[in-house]
Amino acid sequence: MGEDNEESDSRIRFSGMDDMTADGSTPLKVLEKAEDDTKAGNYFVANYPPFSFWSQEETPSCLDQLRQPPQAGTPLGLYVHIPFCRKRCHFCYFRVYTDKNSKEIRSYLDGVITELARYAAMPAFENRLPSFVYFGGGTPSYLSAEQLTYFFDGLKAQMPWDHVEEVAFECEPGTLNRKKLETLKSLGVTRLSLGIENFDDHVLELNNRAHLSKQVHIAYNDARDVGFDQINIDLISGMLGETEANWKTCVEKTLEMAPECVTIYQMEIPFNTTIYKQMKSDGNDIAPVASWSTKRRWVSEAFDALEQAGYNIGSAYTAVKDKARTKFLYRDELWRGADLLGVGVASFSHVNGFHFQNQHHIEPYLESLAAGDLPIHRAMATTAEHRLIREFVLQMKLGRLERQYFIDKFDVDPWDRFGDELRTLSTAGRIELTDEAILVPRATLLEIDRMLWGFFLPEHQDARYA
Repeated sequence: MGEDNEESDSRIRFSGMDDMTADGSTPLKVLEKAEDDTKAGNYFVANYPPFSFWSQEETPSCLDQLRQPPQAGTPLGLYVHIPFCRKRCHFCYFRVYTDKNSKEIRSYLDGVITELARYAAMPAFENRLPSFVYFGGGTPSYLSAEQLTYFFDGLKAQMPWDHVEEVAFECEPGTLNRKKLETLKSLGVTRLSLGIENFDDHVLELNNRAHLSKQVHIAYNDARDVGFDQINIDLISGMLGETEANWKTCVEKTLEMAPECVTIYQMEIPFNTTIYKQMKSDGNDIAPVASWSTKRRWVSEAFDALEQAGYNIGSAYTAVKDKARTKFLYRDELWRGADLLGVGVASFSHVNGFHFQNQHHIEPYLESLAAGDLPIHRAMATTAEHRLIREFVLQMKLGRLERQYFIDKFDVDPWDRFGDELRTLSTAGRIELTDEAILVPRATLLEIDRMLWGFFLPEHQDARYA
């Protein structure tokens, strides 16, 4: 949620209702018009309406809305952005810094604590406690054990979360040691997410990852010994230098580790990445990574192997060992309309019907706080229809979407509201539509993001996402 969008100019179009067949259906070749080669642009749909529609002009209205009480019964989550890294990965598009010293980091931590204190005093948050907390980056585990203790204590003094069910924390394996892991455990972290991405040193180096494979195993074994409730492993299919043999090995090593959860993303190349800048310099429009069909096949093969080992596929990106015990509240609550307060540079929030994002750079972020202001850079008021569409498209990623949920919450029958698009996908064999639910088969789930645009309002369908 600390995405750096300033350089993005991504135009992702849903192949619409052209080229209809005689029976009114859309042939698969139309739904699959997008070129198979990986080109630059955002692929992953994380929100609605698209970020490109958020504006600075709406910031005053957003602040006014934060002075109003929340809608009763709406859960609240907290996202904390830590933008520091040892190195910037070649595929990274988030707001990160690799050149900050300990004094500058302390100033940033103090700024985030100050920001949270200001929000906690506003009516939209008064007397509300978060039901989940997520530390993302950047590299949250870049902080030392001492910095983490100081930071957690400072944040919890403003908005306590001792009662929460989930505190998720992203880690880069090379930044972990036994002391830091023990500190994180004592501070209440329940879900430790290891950004392994790949197990091969050559692939890691090609992509400018800061860690190597030896550190992966040390970090994982130490985390197991410390006893975290849930360990998640992140993988990326289609990294620079990845091969069929390498991907098979990555899946095998993941199975050997047997984490509670595995998250797999397909490599995309947003415009503000090192890979894109090199492509542009070389005059190439095709990224030097695997094609989309190859990436989808690799993820499908990984999911098959995980299922054979007893895992359950929980979304387009995740597999869990025990779905009764292994939850991901950050995702599940967010995709069902929870308020999310994002603090830190470039962080995104969704509160009281408004989307808003903080200043994109540390300097203006801290200057806003020093001036006694909140560091909001851009915002957008959402309508009831926006919120309906947002939950609908995000829950499609779960592989099953319940009709009655939307009737009860929005007083709208999605089978009527989205009927044309649903029938198109159903006739094409991309989804199964029953009276109770939408079922999304594996083949569709693996490319669901590019199909979601068909449910957007017309003014949002042919536009920059970020």
